[in-house]
Amino acid sequence: MIRKLIALLALVAGTASAADSLRPPLLLTARPAVQDLGGSWTYSKDLYRTGLTDINGWVAKSRMQRFRDVDVAAEEAKTGPAFFEFDLDRGPAMTLPGAWNSAVAELRYFDGLIWFQRRFDAASGASSSPGQRSFLRFEAVNYRAMVYLNGKAIAQHEGGFTPFVVEVTDTLRANGNRLVVGVDSRHDAQTIPGEITDWDLYGGITRPVKLIQTPATFIDDATLRLTDAGRFVGSLQLNGPQAGDQPVSLRIAGLNLTLTARTDANGEAHFDVAAPASLKRWTPDAPTLYDVDFEAGGDHMRDRIGFRTIAVRGSEILLNGQPVFLKGISVHEEEIAANPARLIDEAAARRLLGEVKNGLHGNYVRLSHYPHAETMLRVADEIGLLVWSEIPVYWTVDWDSSATLALARRMQAETLYRDRNRAALILWSIGNETPVAENRTRFHTALAETVRALDPSRLVSAALLVERKGDTLRIADPLLKELDVIAVNTYAGWYGDDTLADVARLRWDVPADKPLVFSEFGADAKAGFNDPQLRRKFSEDYQADYYRATLAMAAKVPTLRGLSPWVLKDFRSPRREHPVFQNGWNRKGLISETGQRKLAFDLLADHYQALPH
Repeated sequence: MIRKLIALLALVAGTASAADSLRPPLLLTARPAVQDLGGSWTYSKDLYRTGLTDINGWVAKSRMQRFRDVDVAAEEAKTGPAFFEFDLDRGPAMTLPGAWNSAVAELRYFDGLIWFQRRFDAASGASSSPGQRSFLRFEAVNYRAMVYLNGKAIAQHEGGFTPFVVEVTDTLRANGNRLVVGVDSRHDAQTIPGEITDWDLYGGITRPVKLIQTPATFIDDATLRLTDAGRFVGSLQLNGPQAGDQPVSLRIAGLNLTLTARTDANGEAHFDVAAPASLKRWTPDAPTLYDVDFEAGGDHMRDRIGFRTIAVRGSEILLNGQPVFLKGISVHEEEIAANPARLIDEAAARRLLGEVKNGLHGNYVRLSHYPHAETMLRVADEIGLLVWSEIPVYWTVDWDSSATLALARRMQAETLYRDRNRAALILWSIGNETPVAENRTRFHTALAETVRALDPSRLVSAALLVERKGDTLRIADPLLKELDVIAVNTYAGWYGDDTLADVARLRWDVPADKPLVFSEFGADAKAGFNDPQLRRKFSEDYQADYYRATLAMAAKVPTLRGLSPWVLKDFRSPRREHPVFQNGWNRKGLISETGQRKLAFDLLADHYQALPH
């Protein structure tokens, strides 16, 4: 234990200096695909992991190795002693991206290893073109991924919600490519999140897989933001043999602005200039985005970027220097559907976030409890919703493991580098409902320092638990000093012995010098179950009464600067098994899984509409 403590302290102390090492080796942000590999993939279940190991821990027999580049049917047509116990060419198929839990009834609660295969011919020009490079970009594979192309191991990745990129220039064939991905959904004490959550973990290739082509030296990543001093600052990163000492340019046609710079020996260039007076700052009411074009050599990258500032002053949250109240709700990454598969395309994102923006009159959304699909962030940018983003350091993880902390920091970095051009994103959360203890606080402190080292332009928060004495609620958490915005989850009147009448007596003893957000509060209700006389729990009537009582209590907290009730939509959760009201669904949504609005939806919408903009 002492050795673990020393290792963690060393990691915390070295967080800032090691921040640069957290940059993913390849990003390929804002790059169009040459080929989208979505569609029909065949698969093979491997509950006992026979494709990886044999009995007694021996190496798997070749007849079980699903990743091999072999035509099983052709080999079986030959005589000889060899035989096979797999054939991905003739296996069952499902459409990807999407979770296996929703694709096939027998896989609803499957938790383990499944092998997926996609056979494809490379798009014209995507293989072996002189001076060109090819990459595979996986937007998310939940939870561990083992990637093979044409029988060759090319990548491994842990973490179910962040992208990873692998170069395949020398492995890709013009025709007959065999892409195999082993997907292991199992979680344990060292994974993030851990073994038990209050949502469905959804195994599989849940976000798009894309084949991307670039020049030999290409723009891997570029960023631009507005500082508090009114300046544009940004950077561009080249990757390739000619990355150093190259001229680069940045152009924003909408502002009649062109900047030039030169890369250093590491291929990085920097920009720093006063923002034009004609700049229209991004706000939820006017979410102005600009096409920003980056060029270097023969490569070009375009991103749509909004410009705004975010800060805190005392108990105020300041957007572009003006106080803002966050009128929002929490959202899980599930599309509105009877059988969601965590398939968030642009249409699904617009439907979810449209309920927040237009239905609830909101200006803010908490994307819980993990990094959501990039599409969600881009739609929030376009329609004008401020965003809280978090990594799944949820409830309890192995606080004493340096490897688990390193994994959390990498997840944070992968999310941050993906989304740092999104004006909508204002809050990085480093945890949810974690138990107060010294080892846990050291863990979170390291994450806070990681965020500030990589992105000092945004605010840091965490959804904390509260301590109650009598009718007084306070946050007895040493992590407070690391946070710009205090956030708490409170469920008085739902969990515990309080009646709704008791909620009115509660008072909050919280720091006066920091803004407070109620990051969660809520009550379950089965859509269509009305009980106007008894107003029992699980009825829409009780949920509406709960919101009335909680919103009235919240209005008395002088430092309250935001609300994100739990939750927009009913979502799958294997923890929730009441046979009448739940059946595997957490019912705290203000709409049902199919989009039916409950009584509390309009109540919250009216509350937000009455608040100042």
